[in-house]
Amino acid sequence: MSTTLAPRVVVVSRRSELDELLDRHGTRGAAGYFLRQRGRSLDEVQARHDALEAALTEVSAAVPSDWRRGAVDRADLPRFLFSPEDLVVAVGQDGLVANVAKYLSGQPVVGVDPEPGRNPGVLVRVTADAMSRLLPAVVAGRAQVESRTMAVATLDDGQRLTGLNEVYFGHGTHQSARYSVSTPEGRRERHSSSGVVIGTGTGATGWCASIARERADSPALPGPEARELSWFVREAWPSPATGVGLTAGRLTGEQQLELTSEGEQLVCFADGIETDHLTLTWGQRVSVGLAEQHLALVVG
Repeated sequence: MSTTLAPRVVVVSRRSELDELLDRHGTRGAAGYFLRQRGRSLDEVQARHDALEAALTEVSAAVPSDWRRGAVDRADLPRFLFSPEDLVVAVGQDGLVANVAKYLSGQPVVGVDPEPGRNPGVLVRVTADAMSRLLPAVVAGRAQVESRTMAVATLDDGQRLTGLNEVYFGHGTHQSARYSVSTPEGRRERHSSSGVVIGTGTGATGWCASIARERADSPALPGPEARELSWFVREAWPSPATGVGLTAGRLTGEQQLELTSEGEQLVCFADGIETDHLTLTWGQRVSVGLAEQHLALVVG
């Protein structure tokens, strides 16, 4: 990173479960009663809240005093303006890194795990106590960085969205959707299914992995830095008008999977964020392929 300005560290987090429970129930007593009815303890939720707060405090203390600072909640990411010289620190679970990736353009991202051993740690690789050493190394260009592949969905009217894990196409409620699929090889088929998932190598540890495990003929899933995508049709239904011959494949280079809506209100969203989606009406097309954008994930 090189800039005439002091580096800016932007800390990304999300509200804890305790915060959300107190918003919903008003008091700790009411929240504790709600949890006990479901076999859980308020102490457990409090401990996780405290771990997150402690990690945020330690990350803040690790930022040099002459550096600039910023902070954003996950819910406000669509409205936050990142600068090219930012260093982004996501404190939370793996999904938080995926949530922020789509709003960046190559800025380095450090994923901090506030509860080591509880999270899978695929994208949150760093503990808070390492930040005082790691932040200067990132700015000096000495830190190890992985370039994680992303997917992009482009609607025929020019709207776009990107995803780090996967892109989903189908009905917003995941009920049966009617559409046609066209592959890069020129094959085309009409489908009735519960949607299509197009995943990256990072997503190969999540939703795509679950689908692939259930299929004897699943294509090999790509690695996290591979410039490849895998795609799967979920629960394709055979009928006189719809087929089940094109239900999985891979995309490389400039290849794209084209999906044409044959219904109203089909959607396309990325990384499980259903509120941020593209909407397709009858006859609209969306093409999904490799994005030029990537995630610069700091891993040590």
